[in-house]
Amino acid sequence: MIKKGIILAGGMGTRMSPLTKAVNKQLLPIYDKPLIFYPLSILMLAKIKDVLIIVNKGQLDQYKKIIPNGKKLGIKITYIEQDKPRGLPDAFILGEHFIKKQSVAMILGDNFFYGQSLSKMLNKCIKINKGAKVILHKVLDPEKFGVAKIKKNKILAIKEKPKKFVSDLAITGLYFFDKNVVKYSKQLKPSIRNELEITDLLNKYKKRNNLSAEFIGRGGAWLDTGSIEDFYKTSNFVSAIENQQGFKIACLEEISLNNKWITKKEITASIKFYGNCQYSNYLKKIIT
Repeated sequence: MIKKGIILAGGMGTRMSPLTKAVNKQLLPIYDKPLIFYPLSILMLAKIKDVLIIVNKGQLDQYKKIIPNGKKLGIKITYIEQDKPRGLPDAFILGEHFIKKQSVAMILGDNFFYGQSLSKMLNKCIKINKGAKVILHKVLDPEKFGVAKIKKNKILAIKEKPKKFVSDLAITGLYFFDKNVVKYSKQLKPSIRNELEITDLLNKYKKRNNLSAEFIGRGGAWLDTGSIEDFYKTSNFVSAIENQQGFKIACLEEISLNNKWITKKEITASIKFYGNCQYSNYLKKIIT
């Protein structure tokens, strides 16, 4: 059972410059909440209470202003500063002392997931004891993503941004790994980009026949907010859902309350912390 999760919130966000010259991308707003709330909400929906957030050097104070330590959410949040991006598997090397030879989930800080059956899928994924699991989503433009060719949930091949059609199942930025992930990550060699590649790490599991997949079904959504266009598409999506249906996506306090990690008393404290705003008004509705 996975009890630990990592959010990789470093990177320079160059595709969104000049916005990201002063502010980390994950602190920019997706509708009425900072982007970091969305990946954190996914780990919380998976019942993961011990979270490591990896941030850029010099930006730690910005994060601690909005999410100090997780106490008001009934969870534990720790931070590690990364001096420069070295590829996704570097998160496991940096987080070795946090992982402590246990299974771990990792989500990219700029990924957005939504779907009615999401909690059910996450509950299945965290039960992994051996191997690795990726989340796949059908896309119209597979040449822009790393894709997986599969057979009965087993991954046969992984191709990064294929020029010829291999599969239309994109590998999203949500991963689940067993206790070997740190060891395997340390064995990787930098690519031509001088980074450790997540594809190489996944292939280590595939060679051992230990790589499987779960799927975001029809009606579910996965959005990568790496570009300005995708960022605002995601914001518009959240706005449309919330204003039409009346509930909030990625309301951290609501998830904690539903998980029985906090009481209405902690939510009252959060309302005071956030101040007079739309998010606070929603929290007031939850406890009345």
